Amino acid sequence: MPRLPRTLRLVLLGGVTLAVIGAIAIALLVASLSAKLPDVQALRTTELQEPMYVYASDGRLMGLFGEMRRYPVDIKDVPERVQRAFLAAEDARFYQHHGVDYKGVARAVWLLATTSDKRVPGGSTITQQVARQYFLDSEYSYARKLREMLLAMKMERELGKDEIFGLYLNKSFFGNRAYGVAAAAEFYYGKTLAELTLDEAATLAGTPKFPSSGNPLDNPTRNRERRDHYILPRMAALGYISAAEAEAAKAVPMHASPHERPIEVHAPYVAEMVRREMIARFGEDVVSKGYHVTTTIDPVLQAAADKAVADGMRVYDHRHGWRKPDRQVEIPADADPMAIARLLRNTPAQGGLLPAVVVGSGSDGVRVVLADGSEVTLGSSATGWTGKSASALAQRGDVVRVRRGNADKPGAAPEWVIDQIPRAQTALVSLDADTGALRALVGGFSYAGNKFNRATQARRQPGSSFKPFLYAAAFERGFNPASIVLDAPVVFKDRAGHTWRPQNDSGNFAGPMRVREALVQSRNLVSVRLLDAIGVEYARRYISHFGFEEQRLPPNLSMSLGTASLTPLSVARGYAAFANGGFLVTPWFIDSVRDRSGKDVFREKPATACPSCALVQAPGQPVATVVQSTTVDGFDFGPAGGTPGAAAPPAQAATVSKPRPARPVDPAMVVAPRAIDPRVAWQLQSMMRDVVKRGTATDARVLGREDVGGKTGSTNDHRDAWFSGFGGPYVTTVWVGRDDFKSLGYREYGGKAALPIWISYMKTALKEQPPRDLEPPAGMVEVKANGVVEWLKVEDQERIQDELDAMPDQDAQPDEEAFDIF
Repeated sequence: MPRLPRTLRLVLLGGVTLAVIGAIAIALLVASLSAKLPDVQALRTTELQEPMYVYASDGRLMGLFGEMRRYPVDIKDVPERVQRAFLAAEDARFYQHHGVDYKGVARAVWLLATTSDKRVPGGSTITQQVARQYFLDSEYSYARKLREMLLAMKMERELGKDEIFGLYLNKSFFGNRAYGVAAAAEFYYGKTLAELTLDEAATLAGTPKFPSSGNPLDNPTRNRERRDHYILPRMAALGYISAAEAEAAKAVPMHASPHERPIEVHAPYVAEMVRREMIARFGEDVVSKGYHVTTTIDPVLQAAADKAVADGMRVYDHRHGWRKPDRQVEIPADADPMAIARLLRNTPAQGGLLPAVVVGSGSDGVRVVLADGSEVTLGSSATGWTGKSASALAQRGDVVRVRRGNADKPGAAPEWVIDQIPRAQTALVSLDADTGALRALVGGFSYAGNKFNRATQARRQPGSSFKPFLYAAAFERGFNPASIVLDAPVVFKDRAGHTWRPQNDSGNFAGPMRVREALVQSRNLVSVRLLDAIGVEYARRYISHFGFEEQRLPPNLSMSLGTASLTPLSVARGYAAFANGGFLVTPWFIDSVRDRSGKDVFREKPATACPSCALVQAPGQPVATVVQSTTVDGFDFGPAGGTPGAAAPPAQAATVSKPRPARPVDPAMVVAPRAIDPRVAWQLQSMMRDVVKRGTATDARVLGREDVGGKTGSTNDHRDAWFSGFGGPYVTTVWVGRDDFKSLGYREYGGKAALPIWISYMKTALKEQPPRDLEPPAGMVEVKANGVVEWLKVEDQERIQDELDAMPDQDAQPDEEAFDIF
């Protein structure tokens, strides 16, 4: 056999050497890269970014926070047709290969060698895409591609096919902040995966390749091209569907549209409070960890609060007449309704008031175009409340507001009414008086118009609604509802010689009068005299027991007229002490927090008012946790309500209240601390019930309940209007005012501007709620003299008896009308 030429032998030897060196180099590179590959087992416990869900107390969705829309779904819950659409689009041999499709790689290499393109299709399996999505960056290089392939093979060795496919479906980006196929189905079609049709499944399967520039919303033409000319034919070729099914799906026009997950309970101010509180507790990334937060909000009461505020502010605003629209747009001469509607693109609806552009007016009324392009004519019935003619209401190009006049009739054709956004703002806070749980909150007329939460962030002067706190302090100093105080002019001078002459709103004076009547009639001068008698510093220290910061209470006699700057929430908390028997409860609104797996990470255990159980325990059980002793700042607010050593009144002279039956304590209960003596709380309850029966809040008698009480409040120049009160298990505060501190208008007192909102809300809140127990607590005595009946603390009986015997009968009402100014 002839010997090979020397040159050929050298060439062969050199080739083999190079091949061996190349193989060694590749092996070393592979070994080096493999040693640095991440642990794919971490994929089994990886936490995908998922929004934070906020729910009302009944589990209905109230808010959704997070940059990404993602609702992770188990692969077994993805319908087979949806799975096959993605397999046809991305990797038909997914269940046959071991992470790398060598046919696809060969095709990609051929294209690289025969074309000038640096990026070529093919070569990336679903497994490789998962490796890239979870572990690698977007760098385009051969080294990154090799790492991707090695990692894909490692994943195939250690993870199941369904696990990998599920990771792909949940991680992929579909455009418009939608991550994962479930979120994409909901956003583009408003459907669950099980509800998707074949054309919709194919449309979504074609989206991850071009999520921003080829999604069905932003570029339906490009998406349809991929659906009709690649995915559906390939599904048919692979036997996933029939040719007829493919043709039928192609015939369906593109119909994707944005579908935000529906909010079932409208409480945006509370939802934002939850977001802030969750960030404070769990960190800034809380909105991407899939927490499920259940709140204390009652959906029925929240809806009632929203309606009460909207109706009340509309009535208030209409009292002050129509205002000329303050915004105009330029309407092109040839603009059609849709072009006009686009002029409202950045004008949100507020409080049920929709924006509209006036296009003309005439004898038939005002013609407007709504944001959806529909044209409406507002006739005399729609504009009658304004007292203006159609031509005087608005001109072409004016932006006005309209609302549905028959919104309470579902299914009926809309009957539009012209309206306007009120200049005033409002806040409503409703708490469970015994636990402090927030049941409803409205922080303003419209969250879309202004996100400032006036219920928790606005500090305003409460006016006369502050007086019950002052009266409570006076009762602790020896005064009581039957005490006589002079309602007469008084002048105070400071060291600099300045004088202060407080006045009653009526301008007259009633002379000597009982403290009860002074609160019912809201007499300012009596409040001033009481504060002067007990001392300002004492009053500040005592009133702080209602939860107010002492440094925020004015250190002078003006405090008696409600000049402290307080939030509506803090006022509601203070009133809860009157309603629950003297306990200080802390407002709370997050009931529980669950992580994405459904495990509890937090559950509230609120401190609860419990007059009959604070000193009793079940046999063999530990006593309930008491947050604070009953002695506060030197004041003894014993749970039993009595005062040790107090002399019992003569049996023939009075009726003595009896201790209430004690009940066993749940050892898990946390008993709230005492704020005030329960007897003082009951006395103020009784007096505020009289405010409703015959004082400045008689309109609330329409509720038809004996356990309803409260106090109106207004400030100088009618800048603020308040009503705070209680009924059944709830304590509720309503504030009305303007953000710029301007006047609400002439005679806009608390009983006129705020009380109607309170009544409207409480009509719903008190439905089917049993009446509150009105029996006085232990340690009280009923005193009768000169036709006057009062329940007093037993230690006050002897001191007051002489006053009662000498006092003329004052059951008759004074001639002047009872007003509330401060």
